Formats: sequence, C-alpha cells, structure tokens
Amino acid sequence: MREIRLHDTRTASLRALEPRDPGKVGIYACGPTVYARIHVGNARPYVVFSLLKRFLQHEGYDVTFVANITDVNDKIYAAAQQAGVSSEHLAAEMTAHYVADTDALGLGRPDHEPRVVDSIDGIVGLIQALIDRGAAYAAEGDVYFRVRSDPGYGNLSHRHVDDMNQGEGGDGLHLKEDPLDFALWKAQKPGEDTAWDAPWGRGRPGWHIECSAMAEELLGVGFDIHGGGNDLIFPHHENEAAQTRAGRGAELAQIWMHNGMLQTGPAGGDEKMAKSVGNIALLPEVLAQYGRDALIAFFCSAHYRQPISFGDDALTQAQATVRRLREAARRLEVGAPTPPDMRGLKTRFFAALADDFKTPEALAAVFDWVREANRRADAGERVGDADLREMLSVLALDTVLEIDGADATGPDEEARTLLEARQAARAAKDWAAADRLRDELAARGWTVRDGADGAELVRAG
Repeated sequence: MREIRLHDTRTASLRALEPRDPGKVGIYACGPTVYARIHVGNARPYVVFSLLKRFLQHEGYDVTFVANITDVNDKIYAAAQQAGVSSEHLAAEMTAHYVADTDALGLGRPDHEPRVVDSIDGIVGLIQALIDRGAAYAAEGDVYFRVRSDPGYGNLSHRHVDDMNQGEGGDGLHLKEDPLDFALWKAQKPGEDTAWDAPWGRGRPGWHIECSAMAEELLGVGFDIHGGGNDLIFPHHENEAAQTRAGRGAELAQIWMHNGMLQTGPAGGDEKMAKSVGNIALLPEVLAQYGRDALIAFFCSAHYRQPISFGDDALTQAQATVRRLREAARRLEVGAPTPPDMRGLKTRFFAALADDFKTPEALAAVFDWVREANRRADAGERVGDADLREMLSVLALDTVLEIDGADATGPDEEARTLLEARQAARAAKDWAAADRLRDELAARGWTVRDGADGAELVRAG
C-alpha cells in the first residue's frame, strides 16, 4: 500500500494514515441535524468522505464509514413547535428526505447511520463515566462537563481556554460551576415532547455527547479519521475530543479531517451557506438544475479543506467538465487497456489523492490523460478506457463514460411516461412523488440519470 497523508486539524500538519487495526480504516463524519431539508452545502462532507472511502478501498483498505443523524436537538424542538407537529414526527420526516436526497448523489450509503434516539443507553453510560471520574457534575437535572478538568482542552481548535464561548448563552448559566462548562444532559423543559429517564433526571442529551457515544459504539476509541465541516471544529469537535479523553482516558480519533464551507454571494462571495443565514440552495433543486455528475465534479474541483464558491458559473463549468469527459469516452475502446506509456498519468492521479486527497490535482491528471488520448486518436491509434474508468470510479464520475449504457431497445412507452411524470413532480417540487416514481422506474430496471439537458433512463445493472 502506498503512503497516504491527510491533514490533521489537531496537529495542523500532514500525518501518515497508520490504521489502528492493520488493513482497516474507520471513518466517522458528523451528519445533519434533521429539522429541515438539507442544502447543497450539507452535501459537501457527505461527498468528500464518501469519495475518501472509495479511494481507500481502491488502495486495499477495508473501510467502515459512519455518518450519524442528529434527530434530538433544540433546533428540532423549535421547528416542530412552529410546524405544529411532534419533534419525533418532524425528525422522521426530515430523515427520510435526507436519505432520499443523498441517495440521488449516487454514492451509496454510509456503512452505519446511527441516530440519537437509538443510542441513548450508550450516551447515558458515557455521561455516567464522566461523573464518576469527576469530569462532570449534575445540577437540578442537567449535567455539565468541567472544561477546566481537561488539560488538553483547546488542542483541536488551537484556542486558549478562556477565549472559548460555548454558544449556550444564558441557558443553565446559574447551574454551572464555570461559564465555560457545557451541557451533557438537559432536563426536560415545557414544550419538549421527547425525553428519557436517566439517573440524574428525565431529559435528553446535549449535542456534543451524542457524537462521542455513537462514534465509540460503532468504531471504538482511537479510530482512524473523524471528519466534518470546519464550522464544527469548535465547539462541537473540541468537546467531543474532551469528553472521550476524560471519560475513557484516550483520544477519540487519530486524525481530525475538516472540509471547507460553501460560500455564496456575488461571484461566489465569502458568506457561508447556512440555513440560519437564509442563503441556501436545497440539494434536490441543485441536482434537478445541474445534474448529479456536474455536482460531483464541482465538489472535486476544489481541495476539500478550502472554501468553494457556489454559483451558476461554477456549476456551468462543472457541466462542461462532464461533457468533455463524455466526448472523450466516445473515442475510446471500451474495456481495452491504456497504452503503457500513458500509465504515468494514472500514477500521478493516485499520488495526488494520497497527498491529502487533492482532487483538483487528480482531475488535472485526468484531463492530461484525456488530452493525450485525443491526440493519439487523432493520429489513428487505438486507446482503451480501462485506466480512465479506474480513475473516474474513485471520484464516482465513471457514470459519465456509460454512453452506451441504455438497453438497445430503449425504454418502453410506460417507462417514458413515468419519467415524464417524475419530471413534472420535480418541477412542482413534489419530492415525495418524484421519489416514488424514481422507485417505480428502478423496479422496472431503469436508473434515472439527471443531466444538464434533462433526465434520461439508463438500464440498471
């Protein structure tokens, strides 16, 4: 296996991936809080860590990818009350939307998608361990973490402990020994309709303890890569790391890997895309407008650690990238190998990914490969598609090469009618109907591929 180096936020340096268990890699990435439909910015970590899994599998690792779903949270209680439904109902509805919306990315599901409501026993157990070790204390049904009890606090976010505001405002301030302490468990308040019994009182977990417990349950302590957006470094990931150190006497993860934010505004601008700001573009709407392949290419066009400007210009350029790959595929000999003297470009592609997962450099190697293949085709040489297919499969872009993927007879009239109905449902933003029609087509053996020129049906399998 080649050496793979990834940027570790805690050490602010590139670190060699040295799996805890030889040949196996565990990845945990923080998923969404399901109080609304996800926007395209929420999709970036899903794409980044799904593609990282593909690369590591290509390199021979057995990868377990965990992405949680936060279905118990203050934001869910507030949104449910505003909508006049139970928090359980809202969370279930938005979880179903999240799964359907990310399914449309065509990347497969994470190996595990734990939910808070199914993880309460482990959360309570970890909180109790923190109390037993003197790192946490109960106060009138709440439980708080003693921040100053952890000498390593601040190592991840590189902040001095006195400069850290937990963002909890005045909530529970009169119960805290120190304003810096943060909630592990919150006593049930009026209007909160989901709660559990615990040794210190009926209530529900705080946000940070949820991920520590779910990650530990599925990957153990000291797993290989913890990921998420860089907006989570503090307080969320700093607190996760502190809780596990204090409760288990060990680091939760070896490498903390963070992706940059999507930015919006004129020509991309520098404002983070966020529901709280109101500058969001919902994932299904972006997929409907630009197509799945273009969105994946867009994400790959920037290094994962850097911010990326979202806008029509960038997505239109991504569509052009996809068209160029499709045009190149038409000149290749399906299934045939690459001429040996072009193999160095594939080596360059994988070397870029091994060096902190540099997808822009990897794409540059792909297009140098395409340029050379076109030159040879112009000269009358035969060039196979095997190496190009191998490279693009790691970036989940090999679907653009399936130019002859449809059945020779094409879709029948009933399938075309279902596709037209699905397009009408998407135009009306009736996502439930669109998902149902997509499933009907899948049952008939057709995969829907959304592109810049509309949707097409491709024979599945």
